[in-house]
Amino acid sequence: MQLLTEWFKRYFSDPEVIFLALFLLMGFAVVLTMGNMLAPVLASIVIAYLLEGLVGILERSMLPRLASVLLVFIVFLLFVSLLIFHLMPQLSRQATQLVQQVPAMITQGQVLLMRLPEHYPEFISPEQVQELFTAIRQEIGELGQAVLTVSLSSVVGFITVMVYLILMPLLVFFFLKDKQLILDWATRFLPRDRLLASKVWRDMDRQIANYVRGKFWEIIIVWAVSSTTFTLMGLQYATLLGMLVGLSVIIPYIGAAVVTFPVLIIAWFQWGWNADFAWLAAAYFVIQALDGNVLVPLLFSEAVNLHPVAIIVAILVFGGLWGFWGVFFAIPLATLVQAVITAWPRGVIDEPLPDS
Repeated sequence: MQLLTEWFKRYFSDPEVIFLALFLLMGFAVVLTMGNMLAPVLASIVIAYLLEGLVGILERSMLPRLASVLLVFIVFLLFVSLLIFHLMPQLSRQATQLVQQVPAMITQGQVLLMRLPEHYPEFISPEQVQELFTAIRQEIGELGQAVLTVSLSSVVGFITVMVYLILMPLLVFFFLKDKQLILDWATRFLPRDRLLASKVWRDMDRQIANYVRGKFWEIIIVWAVSSTTFTLMGLQYATLLGMLVGLSVIIPYIGAAVVTFPVLIIAWFQWGWNADFAWLAAAYFVIQALDGNVLVPLLFSEAVNLHPVAIIVAILVFGGLWGFWGVFFAIPLATLVQAVITAWPRGVIDEPLPDS
């Protein structure tokens, strides 16, 4: 008991430490308990945070704050309109075509795999191949039932999407326009002695701004380059696959490995083992190499000093808690934990020196 008391005095006797701990716990509790209800607000804060960089650039060009916000907001609305009215129908059409082609792909794959028992009877049997494709068809059937269930509730989903499309742009605009007013209002409820929390926030603000804005542009660039490359090379479902490659950069290490399979499998079913497949595979791996070795160093001015194991654990933990947004913010949240641990006082009481 005495050991626990000394440990608590060492690390929690400073009021600033208590405030920081309570603030972090309250933040996590709010997101965990009311994350679904506050999803439009949280998403709008993220979007406003992304757009703040452009607003700051225009302000530094001697443009008034309101004019900068209006200009950036109009560009944002045009970008959203492009996604909704141009890209989304194309993605939906290609996804529908891909789902319709899946049975034919399975049949073709089964014919090819049935040849393996003839060449390698000691490793695989026809019964094993048949069991494999029976399981695959069963999984696809269950997926189809899930899609049907989602479509039956599409009216509610459509209403929710429409509400989000109205609410979120309004929230983004007011978060940008009244940024300082909102921050001043929030700081009124904070204690005056918050040096430790301010230090952690400054470090995190710099790192999150660097990471989130850099990751957004990385997604857009990789998505555009991949879609253009796949289209020029004649690959089916080029826009859909390009989007998957772009979104895969959200999850370091894992995303690139996972998205490789659909790209190469669709290319193989389209062309087989020929020069077109080889050129497509080479182009895809060149895009991945340029992304990791050229684009990332250019976009991210500050390196995230986290061990790969820490990154993977953060993705699993925060992704399990908050889904997509947890995966997207896994690295900033892990960086927050690291910043708190680094800034946390190592001892606020002096230990008496032992008698010599």
